[in-house]
Amino acid sequence: MDTASNGRRIGLPGRGATWAYDIPGPPGAPTLVLLHGLAATALLNWSTSFAALARGFRVIALDHRGHGRGIRRIGAFKLEDCADDAAALVDRLGVERVIPVGYSMGGAVAQLFWRRQRDRTAGLVLCATSSRFGGPRAKRAASTLGPLLSLAARVAPQSMWDSMGERMLENVQDAGRRLALKEQLAPTEPASVIEAAAALARFDSSDWLGDIDVPAGVVLTLRDEHIPAQYQQAMAAAIPGAEVHPVDADHYACVAKPHLFVPALIAACRSVALRGVPVRAVAP
Repeated sequence: MDTASNGRRIGLPGRGATWAYDIPGPPGAPTLVLLHGLAATALLNWSTSFAALARGFRVIALDHRGHGRGIRRIGAFKLEDCADDAAALVDRLGVERVIPVGYSMGGAVAQLFWRRQRDRTAGLVLCATSSRFGGPRAKRAASTLGPLLSLAARVAPQSMWDSMGERMLENVQDAGRRLALKEQLAPTEPASVIEAAAALARFDSSDWLGDIDVPAGVVLTLRDEHIPAQYQQAMAAAIPGAEVHPVDADHYACVAKPHLFVPALIAACRSVALRGVPVRAVAP
């Protein structure tokens, strides 16, 4: 599947234009909304998963605001805005209920999607993510240093951001795919990434995580150095009925270890869908 050719710019009324993918699945299949991680794009985060997921689901994915070809940032970056962007995209595409699938930062966005769009959320799949991403010290630092770092990001040399992109892509062996992903990353706004990291440090859903009332699955990256496995496990334990699907890989499993990550992702999505909709609607 040529996933790059499925992407297109879609205007969201009152919000701006974003870059999104809409891959049809079997007739009547549930719809997934894929939400990527910090500093990534939909294609970088999910390209190894698109084809496999589309065998059983309609797959929608978008670049978050300030990331890749997403909505250009207006004002401070807010995770809530990302959740509302996803809801607006779902509206624009005429879909009533979806299963948000979030990776890392996208996991926080997925949780907020449920909280802000409960009647539209059929389930949740949370990958390499947590209910919180830092303790009180990190939250204080995010509040005080975030604006200064954002300002610094605006004047940082382009070579600095190019080197960050190279590190993200170092596990991509295919030269053609590597070039395509690099082109996707190029429009990312460094200031948005800094502000997104600060917003993530302030995020904490622990007070309301236990209220989640839809089927949930957690894809747990066991060797994760960015979001420790115990954080992910604590999140899973706090969500009523959440099923855990472990992956023996680090935080970049979606790119570096797709042979391990994609089967776990499919299992989680399928389990959530089967617990939330009629079995006949989910293709094997």
